[in-house]
Amino acid sequence: MFSKVLVANRGEIAVRIIRSLKELGIKSVAIYSTADRESLHVQLADEAVCVGTARPQESYLNMKNILAAAVGTGAEAIHPGFGFLSENSRFVEMCEACGLKFIGPRSETIDLMGNKANARIQMQKSNVPVIPGSEGFISDVKEAKEVAQKVGYPILLKAAAGGGGKGIRRVNTAVELAAAFEEARREAKNAFDDNRMYLEKIMENVKHVEVQIFRDQKGNTVYFPERDCSVQRNKQKMIEESPCSIITKEQRKNLGEIAMRAANAIDYLNTGTIEFLMDKQHNFYFMEMNTRIQVEHTVTEMVTGIDLVKAQVKVASGEPLPFTQDNIHTNGYAIECRINAENPARNFAPSVGKVKYLYFPVGNLGMRIDSALYSGVTISPYYDSMIAKVITLGHDRHEAIEKVKRLLNEMVIMGIKTNQEFHLAILKDKVFLDDDVTTDYLEKTFLPKWKEEKE
Repeated sequence: MFSKVLVANRGEIAVRIIRSLKELGIKSVAIYSTADRESLHVQLADEAVCVGTARPQESYLNMKNILAAAVGTGAEAIHPGFGFLSENSRFVEMCEACGLKFIGPRSETIDLMGNKANARIQMQKSNVPVIPGSEGFISDVKEAKEVAQKVGYPILLKAAAGGGGKGIRRVNTAVELAAAFEEARREAKNAFDDNRMYLEKIMENVKHVEVQIFRDQKGNTVYFPERDCSVQRNKQKMIEESPCSIITKEQRKNLGEIAMRAANAIDYLNTGTIEFLMDKQHNFYFMEMNTRIQVEHTVTEMVTGIDLVKAQVKVASGEPLPFTQDNIHTNGYAIECRINAENPARNFAPSVGKVKYLYFPVGNLGMRIDSALYSGVTISPYYDSMIAKVITLGHDRHEAIEKVKRLLNEMVIMGIKTNQEFHLAILKDKVFLDDDVTTDYLEKTFLPKWKEEKE
């Protein structure tokens, strides 16, 4: 087991990792930018090193400074959290060159699954169902038109090295294709220095369902109960649940076995999440794989009682998985709401400034709030707007929803705007309560109605 681990992240995920390290008896090293000098993760860690200025490129993405901090403090491993360098294969290689263990998959796995087109090809080889589309990269507009005509419009043009919504264009007709293709290529080149594109048919009226897998160095593989992440805005998840209430036990087992087959095919190491789209007939189609811990890992922890971060550390240190498939059970129903520093009434504009007063409610079983907030902390404009995650566990979906509603109603964050009230509106919506939400429901139907009511 490691004696000291550097956490290469900030905010609530850094706090969450540091707490698990403390419980494992492992010393923690925090990194921080000049803007985060007073942040909670800095205060909780055993040691802290400033790695640069407020701009992420100069601090949390500054690989050389982060590695120097790890080596200088005597850390043996680096936990990347999510975002920033968590899916950067070059960083993994640099960790290895410095004699540091990267708590995550191998660099070649990150490369393979990070390129969305290559990931599709690999899944097809492994007999994992994929969304209809191109078999590889699309070389030009002519080929794009041929594939689009074959799978049928509407289609989605996607950057092979994509992420964060960059290099993606929806195309409804052949007339729009040429211009959209060139726009997406230019955007992909600017964002990722890679203009390769691929094409997928747009799956409409679908749910976003994902499966977390875990695999150790001996090849032992397990899957966890699926998560329903269909409540999305601007292709970003807002509410996550586990398990998906409309999936049967047989479908859950089948989905888990598909996910394990995919993990074994690429010789995966540590934890990751395989994301699927599910149609009305409950057919599952591979979408992509995230080779890291995810924001919504908390709902999986709630329904299984397993600390996934502790398991990550143990597996990275060479230990076998601390659980088997028989140990993983669904105990109740969990839901998570992502609280962002933003103003929904002003088109979700980011909100920055000092938190003047903070109250996080507590009490009763099955409640958890993950956050790095405290009264007096300043929300910076340089980083992601997510400031807290509110998670509850109930005997069933109804109880979990009622619990999270209570927490949101009681929670007080003064000095900045948040999306608390917007979450409460979703949680009271009939379509959501009937668990009939699809990935486009929020933007197509709910948001226009909500804006009209506000006016």
